[in-house]
Amino acid sequence: MSQALSAVPYDRDNIFAKMLRGEVPCHKLYEDTDTLAFMDIMPRADGHCLVIPKTPARNLLDATPEQLAACLRTVQRLSRAAMVAFGAEGITIQQFNERAGGQVVFHLHYHVLPRHIGVSLKPHTGQMENPDVLKANADKLRAALATL
Repeated sequence: MSQALSAVPYDRDNIFAKMLRGEVPCHKLYEDTDTLAFMDIMPRADGHCLVIPKTPARNLLDATPEQLAACLRTVQRLSRAAMVAFGAEGITIQQFNERAGGQVVFHLHYHVLPRHIGVSLKPHTGQMENPDVLKANADKLRAALATL
């Protein structure tokens, strides 16, 4: 791994690390050797999902070029599926680094948000989405992924 800019070490007990170990459930959408994609449980848009590397990286600042490349390949794949699954007119990709940059979970992750003209993102309230809604949206994304 490249030289980290932060003196804070990677926390192996963050929620995404626990998901990767199977200790915390998630609505998995896509998985390959290097990445995992799953539904965001506090979505700001229908179909809001996350892409993470399977190996430890706090964020973009200490990730390897290989982790970044693998994540972006999966982000592109999920973006294409979201366009189809939700009839989206565009995609917003968000990625936050360190607390001052808005990062809350300290494992590199990308937000993939399907977008429609004239529809604002929902505010981040900390409210968890209804599990049935998450499952239905995950099913739509998985079906779209199967066609790509």
